[in-house]
Amino acid sequence: MKTPFPFSAIVGQAEMKQAMVLTAIDPGIGGVLVFGDRGTGKSTAVRALAALLPEIEVVIGCPCNSAELADVPEWAEVTQTHLETRSTPVIDLPLGATEDRVVGALDIERALTRGEKAFEPGLLARANRGYLYIDEVNLLEDHIVDLLLDVAQSGENVVEREGLSIRHPARFVLVGSGNPEEGELRPQLLDRFGLSVEVRSPTDIEERIEVIRRRDAFETDTATFLDHWQAEDAKVRDQILKGRALLKEMETPEDVLRSAATLCLALGSDGLRGELTLLRTARALAAYEGKNVVTRDHLRAIAPSALSHRLRRDPLDEAGSSVRVGRTVEKVLA
Repeated sequence: MKTPFPFSAIVGQAEMKQAMVLTAIDPGIGGVLVFGDRGTGKSTAVRALAALLPEIEVVIGCPCNSAELADVPEWAEVTQTHLETRSTPVIDLPLGATEDRVVGALDIERALTRGEKAFEPGLLARANRGYLYIDEVNLLEDHIVDLLLDVAQSGENVVEREGLSIRHPARFVLVGSGNPEEGELRPQLLDRFGLSVEVRSPTDIEERIEVIRRRDAFETDTATFLDHWQAEDAKVRDQILKGRALLKEMETPEDVLRSAATLCLALGSDGLRGELTLLRTARALAAYEGKNVVTRDHLRAIAPSALSHRLRRDPLDEAGSSVRVGRTVEKVLA
């Protein structure tokens, strides 16, 4: 298995890295959508973050990564009662994946050889308690998008086919990436992503040189490179763990709630998902910084990533959505 590139060694892309860290603190934020140029470290970042996180405890043999025996689905036929540790799973959902491969299906081999109906779990089962990564998410087939919408909403995968009635937990952080020039994302799926960030190839020559230098060092002498960045990754891991603990005692003042609602109203975002995501992300950012009180500064810092993909198109305004959010933030939260 190939060793992931260290998360802390990724050059630049601060907004993308921050978004992924915040979803690690609070997976309920709803995932990250990363749009931008190819070769800007999108898939590298999600694999690096998962490798940085503490290992998870799972019941031995459980295909859904259940943390307790009571959570193991009956169809899994687990015979062990002991736990083992595994790395946080990162599951790729390829564009050409069939519905059976995504949600699971009848185990054909077992049906033919033993005459038994048994369930063969799909990608959603393997992604439980981890990350589901979709490259070129804007090119995903509509029926797969519909499946993901249902599971993302309920946190449970339900399969009804060939005489089988199967349920299992499917709670994961959805990370999608793509190039906006190759097609737009369906509004229903776009709204399900908690955060959205744009990445660009670095234009600073020194930054590009540093990217080359680090990647070359990683590929030339992996062990030495990993040793060098291990301490930095450990710092991020500790901040994430402390942040998860601080979330339980986080205070959200009334003026912050009012500011969040006022900002979303001024932007004209549909529904209330914008306010809820804005507050959850601001709380996660405060926790990551070691604070136990959310402030307007936290709202200001994460508003572009939490709200830019929720704006309606304005044909009279050629500015990008992030610019529009920034302008409104300055007016509302000045």
